[in-house]
Amino acid sequence: MTSEAVRRVQSGSPWEESFGFARAVAAGDHVVVAGTTAFKGDVLYGDGDPYEQTKVAFTTALEAIGEFGLGIESVTRTRVHLAHSRDVDAVGRAHKELFDAVRPVTTLLVVQGFMDSRVLVSVELEAFRGQ
Repeated sequence: MTSEAVRRVQSGSPWEESFGFARAVAAGDHVVVAGTTAFKGDVLYGDGDPYEQTKVAFTTALEAIGEFGLGIESVTRTRVHLAHSRDVDAVGRAHKELFDAVRPVTTLLVVQGFMDSRVLVSVELEAFRGQ
């Protein structure tokens, strides 16, 4: 695959610049979105609320695939990383509200924590833009 076949988009997260990564990368028919939290700039949305953090994080991830002309119907995989297993039901409810009609494959993991202890959820997604 040539470098012309790969396109990257940024979302403006300060970590993208300091760590040297893109929010989303399209390569061929596939688009992948990096781990995304409920931060927008320096503001964490849904502080203390895993449901709200999930909705905000996935909205940001969906905006990233929108840069490639894709919508939620193109999502084939989601990954959700939780700081606490107690939040599974709230996060699952948010995921179902967003993706019930699409039904991507999904992985849910409980992790030790995130760089900022207020973050309860981080999400990733993959989309397909082929025929």
